[in-house]
Amino acid sequence: MRRHIDFMGHKWIFFGLSAVLIVISIASLAIRGLNLGIEFEGGTVVNFTATKDVTIGQMRKAFTDAGILDPGVQSVQGGGFIVRFAESNPTKANVAYQQVIKALSLPTDAGDVTTIGPGWGKLVTSRSLLAAALAIAAILLYISLRYDYKMSLTAVLALVHDGVIVLGIYSLFGFEVTPNTIAALLTILGYSLYDTIVVFHRIKENSQHISKQTFSQMANDSINQVLVRSINTSLTALIPVIMLLIFGGSTLQDFAFALTIGLISGAYSSIGVAAIIYSMWRETEPRFQALKKKYAAA
Repeated sequence: MRRHIDFMGHKWIFFGLSAVLIVISIASLAIRGLNLGIEFEGGTVVNFTATKDVTIGQMRKAFTDAGILDPGVQSVQGGGFIVRFAESNPTKANVAYQQVIKALSLPTDAGDVTTIGPGWGKLVTSRSLLAAALAIAAILLYISLRYDYKMSLTAVLALVHDGVIVLGIYSLFGFEVTPNTIAALLTILGYSLYDTIVVFHRIKENSQHISKQTFSQMANDSINQVLVRSINTSLTALIPVIMLLIFGGSTLQDFAFALTIGLISGAYSSIGVAAIIYSMWRETEPRFQALKKKYAAA
């Protein structure tokens, strides 16, 4: 026998959980901000592939001795290091690199130096924001035409909910935000929207034949009807992403981490945010208010 969960009856638990996560996320973003990668702020990345027995401490000291303040040194699975620092002048960055390989007795081709100017960072930032804005606008338009504007607004609200939580976690733990993070956020929009559309589609179908129950009761039935499908879809998407998070390289792990948090948040928000708020909104309409007065206590 399939278990029937009273999602609507627990709506304040969902709202409370979301409120706590969002308040923490916004507070962290306001106080700590985001740790933006050099692609956004400009700087230099050195990818070392032939480092012999050099330790992280030795690598960091070599860059510090070369005049680089606060270099970010990250070991790479399989050997090597990724070193990031704020120098956006390619000449100075290469001078520092030469001093480091000399101090560590490394070959001249031990690393690959990439320097990005601040102008490029501004371009990446503006393009990322434009992509996000266009994606949200397209979502609003599609759902408004395919379903109704109330669904489109609550779906976007759920997407904003997911985005704020993902960025809040990045801020809280100091993870670096890279173009991979932005790509993951835009990918999350698609996954979260898919889950939301599945629920909304069933609510729309059932609302056309609603009788002897309130809109919230019908919506709750609709959620339960697609719950197994939503769980299976989310788990199927999560398994390969978690494998990337565990076994992927540093670049793939950045992407996989954002996807993991976003997929979990998206699966939750489709039901705990979008479907519940939409149902409460629709129940303010005269037709469904009448049904609520008649059947709410039934």
